[in-house]
Amino acid sequence: MFQGLVYSTISALAFASMAILVKLGYAAGLDGAVMMQYRFTYAALMLVPILYFKDRSLLKISWSNLWKCAVIGLVIYGLQTTCFVRGLAYIPASTAALILYIYPVTVALMSAVLLKTKINRLTAVALTLIMFGSCLVFYDAFLKKAETIGLLYAIGAMVFFSIYLVVMQVVLKKLRPLTATLYIIIFAAVSFNLMGEPAAWLTQTPESLTIGMALGLFPGVIAVTFLFMSVEKIGSAYTSIFSSIEPVATLAAAALFLDEHVVLLQIGGVAFIILGITLPNIHALIVRKRVVSQPEGSPQG
Repeated sequence: MFQGLVYSTISALAFASMAILVKLGYAAGLDGAVMMQYRFTYAALMLVPILYFKDRSLLKISWSNLWKCAVIGLVIYGLQTTCFVRGLAYIPASTAALILYIYPVTVALMSAVLLKTKINRLTAVALTLIMFGSCLVFYDAFLKKAETIGLLYAIGAMVFFSIYLVVMQVVLKKLRPLTATLYIIIFAAVSFNLMGEPAAWLTQTPESLTIGMALGLFPGVIAVTFLFMSVEKIGSAYTSIFSSIEPVATLAAAALFLDEHVVLLQIGGVAFIILGITLPNIHALIVRKRVVSQPEGSPQG
């Protein structure tokens, strides 16, 4: 259990570095699309040899799944990342990250409408907690007079990320997660190299190289690799619970590295969002333990 906790925490911290690194990139004069061009290209170049030595079969993919990953990487994931990065040009990293964390609400609603997934009482309570936390985040954003265009980009990132998760659940449910992630990253790299500036590779400075490599390594390779290592060790429910420290890490890093002022409303919003994320997973673990501990042949309920 402890090893899985460490893995999921490392993954969450690595994912949290995304907003901070992009903000530092903007401060260094880098373009958002170029930063993502560097991020996905370096991540793909690092992930391929890692998966090759870990398990070569992870590199195998059918043509039907390959084109599905192409659509997701070129379109859906590309749009989500573009919105998030552009939002960071206008609003604080902490606000952008917290808005992104509203995604459980939109995923649940999309699943209910498109996949006919039932929303039970516990899920409704969890979604209410997340929505309340989100209201605190938005209220704080308006108190800070955050630019509307930045908020809209952040909301767009959250919506496209929700679509990405629903599509992954339906379209790629028979494909190994690490394989899907690799090819989606590869196609995202293709997308941003076309959208960005191919000539930027020839004019890299030590600063742009450092930020680009860091974007590929931390929110790319380390975040993804340790996420799946955690799932393998302790399962997705525990991983989801432990990974919910990500918004806390983003707020702390924004305050530490970007001098962003974290206020009580944001902390309250984070608390409700984390509670909403962890509650269903904790309940699922309790139910699973009861089923496992129940003697075979005993009456059910």
